[in-house]
Amino acid sequence: MARQPRTPPEQTPDGRYIIVDGRRWRTSDPRLDPAVRQQLVDELMAARRDIARAKRTSDTALEREARQRVQRAKVALGERGTPWWERPTPGVDPAEEA
Repeated sequence: MARQPRTPPEQTPDGRYIIVDGRRWRTSDPRLDPAVRQQLVDELMAARRDIARAKRTSDTALEREARQRVQRAKVALGERGTPWWERPTPGVDPAEEA
């Protein structure tokens, strides 16, 4: 049976957040190259699978390492840390943007 395509989540008018079940979540940085974004998403999903495996096997070292990988991927995607809209655009001199 074929999967139905997912409807994209609702976004705030400024495009900075998606809304899922009434809760706002920061979107990924739209300036990311699609290939780089996909690599980061792949790493994020692999780390989340490792967290689940670590919990099933009570492997605290693996869980700690996998959670660190999740954090690094989310920061690189712009979903955590300094908001992506506050970061300088790569290759653009902030003094010239004013």
